Amino acid sequence: MFVDETVDSLREALRHSPENVPLRRHLAELLLKHGFPDQAETEFRAALNLDPDHAELKLGLAEAFARQGKGSEAMVLVEDLLKRPDTPPAAYVLHARILLRAGDVERAVRQYRRALDEDPALADEELSERLGVDAGEDDEVSEGRVRARHEDTGGPPVEEPERPRLSFADVGGMEEVKEQVRKKIILPLTHPELFEAYGKKVGGGLLMYGPPGCGKTHLARATAGEVKAAFLSVGLHDVLDMWIGQSERNLHALFEQARAHRPCVLFFDEVDALGASRADMRQSAGRQLINQFLSEMDGIDAANEGVLILAATNAPWHLDAAFRRPGRFDRVLFVPPPDEEARVAILRILLRGKPVADVDHVKVARKAKGFSGADLRALVDRAVEARLDEALAKGAPQPLRTKDLLDAAKGFRSTTKEWLATARNCALYANQAGLYDDVLRHLDSK
Repeated sequence: MFVDETVDSLREALRHSPENVPLRRHLAELLLKHGFPDQAETEFRAALNLDPDHAELKLGLAEAFARQGKGSEAMVLVEDLLKRPDTPPAAYVLHARILLRAGDVERAVRQYRRALDEDPALADEELSERLGVDAGEDDEVSEGRVRARHEDTGGPPVEEPERPRLSFADVGGMEEVKEQVRKKIILPLTHPELFEAYGKKVGGGLLMYGPPGCGKTHLARATAGEVKAAFLSVGLHDVLDMWIGQSERNLHALFEQARAHRPCVLFFDEVDALGASRADMRQSAGRQLINQFLSEMDGIDAANEGVLILAATNAPWHLDAAFRRPGRFDRVLFVPPPDEEARVAILRILLRGKPVADVDHVKVARKAKGFSGADLRALVDRAVEARLDEALAKGAPQPLRTKDLLDAAKGFRSTTKEWLATARNCALYANQAGLYDDVLRHLDSK
């Protein structure tokens, strides 16, 4: 109750002083401390719009990202902070956590030790134990290295794959993207006899890349629903394990599960974290995992016919080039920020079930040009919070209006802009194979 009252008081104060950065930071940190990282993210973003170079605000936003499982977004911010001369020591602790989650235990140990050297008060008992920092003789892990093998589980617990009811009708806009998926994924499954006549097997890989929050996972799930296939979504936590050799066994078990339920869409999110360029790796464990991944995709020990391997990444430039060879992720698809039609559809979905009064979805969508689906959700949340204050004062729900949504969009910075700027550089200076031509076409059309 005390926390709720404090949050309400801070929100009320910010209504009267919306540009008060310390106040907004205090609210964001309070929300983060008490388990509301999504709301904290919104407040940290708003504060950074006012003070873009504030190190502690960037660290807070990175922490909010990490607690929501947005590893790539958190890593981008942390790596930027580590380049600064005034790096907050806590940034090294967060970096260690992200590295540990990604399976890079040795670097995690180094970053954690650097944090403790600068500020011993940052010591975290749980993290120290997991990394084996200052381990005793009887501890299983010491300085990131395994002293004794843990019980071999043979892979992650096997669960029945999802059977999505979504279809492309549930994906607003994105017609060009959906058409590409139809040609490359759906038609081979729905017309197998034609492909067999030409000696083409049903299966293979498709890599989707684009800004975060633009619906790559939603599109993958809808693809499985479109062909009535099983859907197996794989996150980093399903594969990566700090114990030597276990990550490879986890990956093999997931491929075996997909083969047992074919036709099956096997979807890898944040695949760049599993398949980062081996040239950039210092530890052999990461290279062994990539070799296992390539072996599974090639179907060396078991055929992959009927297994559709989809993957999503926000950073295709970090993916090992071997993944793009024929028979692997040889089909690459750019998923851009939603166009106006898609933004209208997303807004309708986000406002469904909420009290609204003649909202002009098209007008709001035009104001939100360049916004991702996640950005639109944050925009609606901000508008709802503003109306909630009035609803509490009057004791009755106050409907959302077009003006509320337009007001919420003021000062809101699209999260896709930074990604597109990075992608433009790659498309202009590292595009020998033409991989990023679609990015250039998208940017030229704006």
